[in-house]
This record gives sequence, C-alpha cells and structure tokens, in this order.
Amino acid sequence: MSEEILINITPTESRVALVEDGMLQEVWLERDSRDGYLGRIYMGRVSRVLPGMQAAFVDIGLERTAFLHASDLARPGTEWSVGQESAGPPPQAPPIQEQLREQSEVVVQVIRDPIGSKGARLTTQLSIASRFLVLLPGADGVGVSVRIEDAAERERLVTLVNGLRDPAVAEAYIVRTNAEGADADALRADMRYLRTVWQEIQHRRDAAAAGACLYAEPSLPLRVLRDLVRESVERVRIDHAETCEAALDFMQRFVPQWAGHIEYYSADRPLFDLHGIEDEINQALRRKSPLKSGGYLVIDQTEAMTTIDVNTGAFVGSRTQEDTVYQTNLEAAQAIGRQLRLRNLGGIIIIDFIDMADEQHQGQVLRTLEAALERDHARTRVFGFSPLGLVEMTRKRTTGSLGQVLCQPCPLCSGRGHIKGRETVCQEVIREIMRSGRQFEANKLLVMASPAVVDHMLDEHSTTIAGLEESGGRVINFQREEQYMQEQFDVVLL
Repeated sequence: MSEEILINITPTESRVALVEDGMLQEVWLERDSRDGYLGRIYMGRVSRVLPGMQAAFVDIGLERTAFLHASDLARPGTEWSVGQESAGPPPQAPPIQEQLREQSEVVVQVIRDPIGSKGARLTTQLSIASRFLVLLPGADGVGVSVRIEDAAERERLVTLVNGLRDPAVAEAYIVRTNAEGADADALRADMRYLRTVWQEIQHRRDAAAAGACLYAEPSLPLRVLRDLVRESVERVRIDHAETCEAALDFMQRFVPQWAGHIEYYSADRPLFDLHGIEDEINQALRRKSPLKSGGYLVIDQTEAMTTIDVNTGAFVGSRTQEDTVYQTNLEAAQAIGRQLRLRNLGGIIIIDFIDMADEQHQGQVLRTLEAALERDHARTRVFGFSPLGLVEMTRKRTTGSLGQVLCQPCPLCSGRGHIKGRETVCQEVIREIMRSGRQFEANKLLVMASPAVVDHMLDEHSTTIAGLEESGGRVINFQREEQYMQEQFDVVLL
C-alpha cells in the first residue's frame, strides 16, 4: 500500500489529507480562529469539586470549565512492562475531595477537545510526544505500542530505552509505532528533545498564573510529519513555501533520511483537487454514503452515539437474496472502516447491517470490519452482533468529528434536520388568529409570514380565512416577508 500526504495552507487554515492508493482516508484541519486544544498543558484552577461524581471542574481559561475525573489524576508511580502498557490496574486512589481543593492550582493536560456542549476533558497524568517516544513525567518504566507485534523487536526497543534512561529521574517512556527499527542514536535524540521540553514546562509553571498555557503541540503540518511519515509514505506535498521550508528543517533535525520525501507543490491546479479530495470532503458531510455496488450507508451522528444503516439500494445481485445481502454487507464493512476515519467519528457506534441468516456470513462480515479498522490510528473495539442483529463498537474520540468542525446547526431547523411543513405552519397561523380574536379587540389583523406559507394559505385555506373574517368581524390581510424562515410568522393587531 502506497501513501501520500498532502498539506494545503491558506492564511487562516491548514489542512492535511492522508491518501492511500489514490483514495482519501483521513483529513485534519486547523484554523487560526479555532485552534484545537488537544495535548496542551495548562496551569488550571479548581473551580468546583463534586465528590458524588468523583470529578472536578477546572478553569483553564476557555469559554467552558473543563472536566477532570478522579481516574485521570496523577499516577502513583506506575510501572510499565514489555508486553503491555500497564502491568495491571492502578492502586486504589483516595477520594478526589482529599486530593483537590476548590481554588487550588493544578497542572493539567487536555485529553479531549471541547465537543458540542461538553467542556474539555483533562488529566494530570502528563505526557509529551516526540516522533518515536512519549515521555510520562513522574512515572517509571518503559512500554511499547501494541502495534509493534514482533516480540524480538519489542525486547530490543525496551532494552535500548532502558539503557538510555536516567535512573535518577522519575520518567517513563512509551515507545511509539514509528520507533520500529529505530537505532539508539534516534531514540537518544528523542529523549534529549523530550527532556528539554519538560524542563521548559517546569520553568514556566513556577511563574505561571491560573489559565496560562504551559505547553502546546507543534502546528498541524509538523505534527503530521512527526506522527505519520513512515516507510509506506512515498511523498509529502506542501503547497506553501514557508511551511515547506519549516517541514524540511523539522525533518532534517529529527528524521534526516525522510527529508527527501518533502516536495513543494507549485502547480496551478489546487492541491486538494488531486485525487478528488475536495469532493470527498463534501461527500463526507452528507448522511448518505454510496457504495460502488449501488448500495449505500446512512450515517447519523447524535450526541450520545453514531448509527450506521446499511441498505442494498439499487444492488440486486446475480444469485440469491442471501448472497446479495452478504456481498452488500462485506462491501459496507470495508466502507465503514474508511468512513469512520474520514469523518473522524468516535464514541459509541451502532451498525445495522442487513439481516443475515448464515452465522458464517456474520463472522466474515465482522472479520472484514476488523480488518478495515486495523490501519485506524484511533483505538477501536468491536463487540460483535447483538441479539437484535446490531454490531456495537467504540472508537476513541479526542476531537470533534469532521461534520462538527466544518458545519454549524442549520438556522432553519436549529439542527433538527427537518422543518415544519407549510401546512403545519398554516394550521398554527389559523390557531393564532382564533386566539387573538378571543383575547383582543381589533378591526384588522396582519399576518406576516414567508412567501411559501402565505401562498399556501391563500391557495388552500381561502375559505377558512373568509369564515374567520366573518365570525370575528375583522379583516385579515397577509404580507409576504422574504426574510422570514418557513416556521416563522407574526400576527399583528391593527
């Protein structure tokens, strides 16, 4: 599988696309007016402690106070093992009210951006990432990414990192997937960088006021180069000269052998027109996602969960109905893995595959879904078919979905996804006219509404209007208001 990274820069926005075999798989963006907070370290002030929830609200200078759960308080000397990130469950922590006091200051890190009505999620278990390693200040030991599966390589990396660690300093390291095959010099350079960053954070902490940002991750293009450049990436195209120079400098300092993969894109054709990326992004904002066979997915995101419905659509197959359903579900399973990454959907996900009677077919569809999720950088868990025939899964959510980042609630429907029909609004107008007639004395009424509603009233309810005029002894006039939304109307006494 060949990969390509495209980085598009404008004066107010940075966008990055990951393309695999000519098909867009993931997209990230960062705007000057709306920076992400993930990974930032703040000097926070505890505004409220909630013993009943074992949580606290912490002010870090954002619009909404952030949320800190007791389970995210600093680790008490965690040990790390070779085969897993954690050697076992952490010891029982004391109640949060014994660890935090209101108005006290605490150093915290954002582990989930504010999403919707929810504030940011925090932890005091700080971590700082570089290309090959993640530093965990105050902890102890070495862990290795579960994506490095070769046992000998895991042992080699643990031995190298343990040999480079300073035994006099409390620090733990997680070896990232990118470190597979890395030598001692590369790991040593990463450690030197991480220790320097941690020393700067400590220095700023000593003089910082509550709400001050002590550390922020590099800009989006540099983070992508740090985390995503690997052997399968053939090239990185950047359409901004200054960003390209910064990327080259970054790669030459940290991974000089990859500097040759950076290219400045100067063609007249917009970078994101390559591989149809702009069209793919626009398609990812729609509920309906077509399948090549003629079937389609319907994807609905709510605050609680995301639901995905699989339909055969125009695909009728060439053999039996069971075979048609099976082939559609297999194609849908592969497409769902891609759509989750592309749309950055997280949390609880419920998939309604088309009903299959054959258990072997169900098992193969699950295996296809799991295989499609293997390249996902976010942690996923698939729980199989429920008694209702639904597949339940989770995907770790740290930032808002693509739709939440790019879109806003519709002003017509306030985010409901639909608006009241013209007939429904007309019935509301009629009731309001009748109510006004009972409560107020007036010779005339003026109804102001959208042109569509006024036309519907005059076409379909002219007899009703005449009856209301006769029974109320008043004239009812209508006025078209071009700026009114369909649900909006006013009844004015004259």
